[in-house]
Amino acid sequence: MKYPFLPAAACALGLAAFGLSSFTLQPPASVAETVYSSDPNTTDEQPQDHKLVIYQMMTRLFGNKTAVNKPYGTLQENGVGKFNDITGPALQAIRKMGASHVWYTGVIEHATMTDYTKQGIALDDADVVKGRAGSPYAIKDYYDVNPDLAVDVKNRMREFEALVKRTHDNDLKVIIDFVPNHVARTYKSDAHPAGVADLGEKDDKNVAFAPNNNFYYLPGKPFVVPAGYNPLGALKGPREDSKFQENPAKATGNDVFSEAPKVDDWFETIKLNYGVDYQNGRKKHFEQTPDTWLKMRDILIFWAKKDVDGFRCDMAEMVPVEFWAWVIPELKKVNPQLVFIGEAYDAKTYKMYIEQGHFDYLYDKVGLYDGLRRLMRGEGTTEDITRVWREESRGFSGHMLRFLENHDEQRIASKDFAGNPRAAIPAMTVSATLATGPVMLYFGQDVGEPAHGSEGFSGEDGRTTIFDYWGVPEHQKWMNGGKFDGGRLSPEQRQLHDFYARLLTLTSQSDAIRRGRFYELQDANNLDTQYNQRQLYTYVRYTEKQKLLIVVNFSPDKTYKPTLRIPPNVMQLMGLNPQQFYTYSELLSQASPVQTLNLTLAPQSAYIFEINPKK
Repeated sequence: MKYPFLPAAACALGLAAFGLSSFTLQPPASVAETVYSSDPNTTDEQPQDHKLVIYQMMTRLFGNKTAVNKPYGTLQENGVGKFNDITGPALQAIRKMGASHVWYTGVIEHATMTDYTKQGIALDDADVVKGRAGSPYAIKDYYDVNPDLAVDVKNRMREFEALVKRTHDNDLKVIIDFVPNHVARTYKSDAHPAGVADLGEKDDKNVAFAPNNNFYYLPGKPFVVPAGYNPLGALKGPREDSKFQENPAKATGNDVFSEAPKVDDWFETIKLNYGVDYQNGRKKHFEQTPDTWLKMRDILIFWAKKDVDGFRCDMAEMVPVEFWAWVIPELKKVNPQLVFIGEAYDAKTYKMYIEQGHFDYLYDKVGLYDGLRRLMRGEGTTEDITRVWREESRGFSGHMLRFLENHDEQRIASKDFAGNPRAAIPAMTVSATLATGPVMLYFGQDVGEPAHGSEGFSGEDGRTTIFDYWGVPEHQKWMNGGKFDGGRLSPEQRQLHDFYARLLTLTSQSDAIRRGRFYELQDANNLDTQYNQRQLYTYVRYTEKQKLLIVVNFSPDKTYKPTLRIPPNVMQLMGLNPQQFYTYSELLSQASPVQTLNLTLAPQSAYIFEINPKK
């Protein structure tokens, strides 16, 4: 395959409009800043060097070697992954993929249908549990860990602490979930520190709202299990009788103030009260620090003192920004290096949650993820990418976490998404290299896990279950009985895994990707008849030390052969002489350097060229 590009001297675009001399190698700083603030193909955002590469795993599923996969199967039937399954070799394999952080999803104790009464843990009612294993976002005890994940249930916290140490020993950092908006209906902490009052323990349950209540109440109205909810299909769940004793009923997690939430509500959860009176114009009562704020701060401090390095904060926008503005600085007094990542879906509030709320990073789901998903499905154009950096996250793109899969989203290889894991190659390259912000990989994504079959509660929806016990077949091939060497992968899967490893390792190490400027080259190439700017996307990332040219082809079936142009003004912004000749070394394939930019772009392909003066 060719990797061609024209020598810089052949690139044509006038310089006068940008105030740059054709004989100046590096424009004066003031001129460059004018370009960054006025040129529509770039941004004046100041790059920062904080490129996290996050590997997310569903901890309950990651180390499970059982392959029975019976719908609604019990822990004994379908197996479960343990903290201890995440061994040194497993962590080294993750590290070799370029990861800097591991997000252990589902660590904190949550409601489940599995019986741990012999270990002193109360049995949950199946009528308010989703799935046999339960949702990791229906927290049952903020001060404890999921007993499923322990070999010795009574030793479960020490097993988690050992995992944290093991992760650090393998040069990785630890992120866990913080679920601030809601808890399980069966919430009751039996592990909280001495002297700590439990959530709701001191609430006035005779009023719908009080600033220092932890929950919202519906006085005089008992809770009603949603009509038609069938926890385990044809099977019978523990204590299942279509009833759950809760009087007065509490408001449901997704802001439903009714004693009878619907089956598609988050009926298994109850909403936490941060001092906002939802039923009276959302009036805020922050004159004194609400009790829930104090309790949640103490919970975060509890986990921070266990050497956790960061928190992925569930549904962060459903909690008032004033709370985050207060609590994140409080936690950074404990550990200034703590990282806070917010799950967020309202682009209009991104800037507020970053600047006022002090979040380090927010999800970029409704912007870049949704745009790339459309491209991968053959439904969108690269204009979606331009819109994201130019408008939606302009000025703070380095604070946006980019991804193509996570526990909430469909698998790329599923029939509900792209149906082909290779569709991720151009999209993941853009996700990882478009800006200085973090990028995330979900376990199994790198081997094309398609999430076939109905596991239980969630049915066959293109997602790997978070509700039931299950083995993840393609991931298990990579796991190879605990060797974590990919020994059972097909040649195609090995090739895909190697792509992710090369891309993410480059992402974590490249000076230009970690902290470089950005300049889009769509306008510079739109006159080339072989440059389909609806399916091709090109840009440069650069620092004084490194210059990269990145080009991707989203087409599933078309090969393009454009002659790419890097305008002289862009060469000068990068500190390169437009009249000099350069070599272009493709870093993903490590092909031999070339001296021209006459590209052959295969379907669903990506190329990252390092630009160096010809010797």
